[in-house]
Amino acid sequence: MALFFWTFLVMLFLGMSVFFAMLFGACFDLVANDKLVYLNMLVARMFNGINSFPMMAVPFFILAGDFMNSGGTTKALVDFARGLVGHIRGGLAHVNILSSVLFAGLSGSAVADTSAIGSMMIPAMEKAGYTTKFSAAVTAASSVIGPIIPPSGLMILYSYVMGVPVAAMFAAGFAPGLLIAFGLMIVAYFISKKNDFGKEEPFTWGQRAKATKKAILPMLTPVILLGGILSGVFTPTESAAVAVAYAFILGVFITKNLKMNEIPKVLKNAAVQSGIVLLLVSAATVFSSVVSISGLPEKIASSIGTLTDNKYLLLFLINIFLFLVGMILDAGPAILILGPILQPLVMKFGIDPVHFAVVMCVNVTVGLATPPMGLVLFVASSISKERLSVISREIVPFLAVEFFVILLISFVPGIVMFLPRVLGLL
Repeated sequence: MALFFWTFLVMLFLGMSVFFAMLFGACFDLVANDKLVYLNMLVARMFNGINSFPMMAVPFFILAGDFMNSGGTTKALVDFARGLVGHIRGGLAHVNILSSVLFAGLSGSAVADTSAIGSMMIPAMEKAGYTTKFSAAVTAASSVIGPIIPPSGLMILYSYVMGVPVAAMFAAGFAPGLLIAFGLMIVAYFISKKNDFGKEEPFTWGQRAKATKKAILPMLTPVILLGGILSGVFTPTESAAVAVAYAFILGVFITKNLKMNEIPKVLKNAAVQSGIVLLLVSAATVFSSVVSISGLPEKIASSIGTLTDNKYLLLFLINIFLFLVGMILDAGPAILILGPILQPLVMKFGIDPVHFAVVMCVNVTVGLATPPMGLVLFVASSISKERLSVISREIVPFLAVEFFVILLISFVPGIVMFLPRVLGLL
């Protein structure tokens, strides 16, 4: 295995951040292999990795999510979900999951979902008699729906790196996201029944009507964004700016929960989050450049190609590999590093690039909730004050369902490809 990869892993193990570990691994490999001529190129690659129009969508979607949170949109979605599924056994767990589905159409971020939904639902579930570890596990597991159901910053990133049509990926993401939500609700139901977790009193029709009225405008966000993209009114990147404007109008003028004196704080928070994401993208661009220089993609393609000539077995092996990668690597860097390696390989086996793009995005997204390095696990642990090891054990049944859905969409491509084909995007 290439030196840069082992150096990267050692640096991670020693506690170095992913950003510096990727840069250190890339530079150390070039120095050790006497390829110093490429060092100047890496500086340019870092800048060019984020200096692009498609990448502008990332900070815009982050800002839109922050405006939604501060503007009371999250509470409106939770109340709407409560009216629909709160009366079922394990009601608040179902509310948590359904809220993630609804919130996915607003921010497209698993971390934003965990923070926004978790800060409301984990205390509410604890108060209703659910264990802290179960509440945190449900929150973390359902938050991965955020980058799957469009709009999705991760899919925009994949589209930018690999040239796959982002509109087709958006359409293809609906089915996997809904399947994961349904599977999580089944698991939550049986765990709640086993542990005698209760259910809420059903909403009256008047309460449901009131909750629906408050949730209508926020739920129009994905309709406006996808409608604009599919009709050609604006690009996916421009849709992120539209999301910011819509979220601002909702929070300031409609719900009036977003005060003008709070806006500087929201902007600062979004800027910090965007800076972190874009730094990772720039470092991952450098890392992927060294991957290409090393010839590793061709070596891996050749090695896996000799193992099997069956595309389904190939997909199974790739999914196992991605699942393991997700345990130690964040979703964005995983896309940037492994996308250029794996997509050319699967295309040789006749696998549609949109199909594989969605499979890969779902897989690395699930990695966000996979121990030991899953980012949303740390966020859920911080909110719930529960130990990471405890949440990691509790989340295992939910992860099993999510991996089953990954295999299902891998081996039954029609699940993913049906909607893009109906919409004429393929």
